[in-house]
Amino acid sequence: MSAPKYTDLATDFTYLIPSEQDHEFGCVVNTVGLQSIRANTPYPVQGHPSGYHFNVAQGRVLREYQLLYISGGQGYFSSPRTRQQPIGKGNLLLLVPGEWHTYHPDPHTGWNEYYIGFEGKTIDNIFEKGILRKESTVIEVGFNDDLVKHYQQAIQLARADKRSTQQYLAGIVTYLIGMVCYISRNSISEPGQIEQKIIQAKVIMQENIFKEIDPETIARELNLSYSWFRKEFKNYTGHSPAKYFQELKIGKAKELLLTTSRSVKEIAFMLGYGSTGYFSVLFKKCAGHTPLDYRFGRGEVKR
Repeated sequence: MSAPKYTDLATDFTYLIPSEQDHEFGCVVNTVGLQSIRANTPYPVQGHPSGYHFNVAQGRVLREYQLLYISGGQGYFSSPRTRQQPIGKGNLLLLVPGEWHTYHPDPHTGWNEYYIGFEGKTIDNIFEKGILRKESTVIEVGFNDDLVKHYQQAIQLARADKRSTQQYLAGIVTYLIGMVCYISRNSISEPGQIEQKIIQAKVIMQENIFKEIDPETIARELNLSYSWFRKEFKNYTGHSPAKYFQELKIGKAKELLLTTSRSVKEIAFMLGYGSTGYFSVLFKKCAGHTPLDYRFGRGEVKR
């Protein structure tokens, strides 16, 4: 049986309609999403509004800013200031309103792209004051599991679209812009080979938190021996790969318990636990109390 491909993600995007009050906040998010493009499949995917869908050969001009992060695969990007150049995993694209551009994955590899589109007077001021330059189009940020986590959080918030969602999303945009400013103004050396492999593994886990992941298969995907991978991963993170992934799942369970009305059984199933009883025991072991006690704030965390 062939190994599962942990880089095959579900395409998920949302378009929002900010209110006048949201615009007064200074930053609004119009769209956020993830597109997982497998090799030899059409691009862009269908279903986007006319202002966002584009023909790769003709390109497009946006009316907003976008930050687009490639977490896997490779492709090409072109703009008036940037001739066609290869881009790929670890690249962040800064797209600005009014400027023609085009990009697409390599048909042989496909890619995974996270993106968030935003606008507002606060954002305009950042560029007008030179805090961030529009020339910073293709930025090398490397593998960044925290970056992936923030994009995923934005996708979930946009999908729920509750009160003050726009203000929460604006905070995520601010984080992303702050990171771009830091990286573009500092010479950050490429992480070492070991660190790159560990971060790649962490990104795979973060992107597949609702799936079952075999650490040995991750090691094979990264062309590593499992014994070496397990040792270096623990040296880097303080946890074995299996333990680290378990902690990610428990962290996600905490978030779902506090932010959704899903039952414990539903959450256990979503996270890949076949037994609610086993999930509850594991949760209590990691969090100090049962899932329901955690949700309703009963009991004290055991130290």
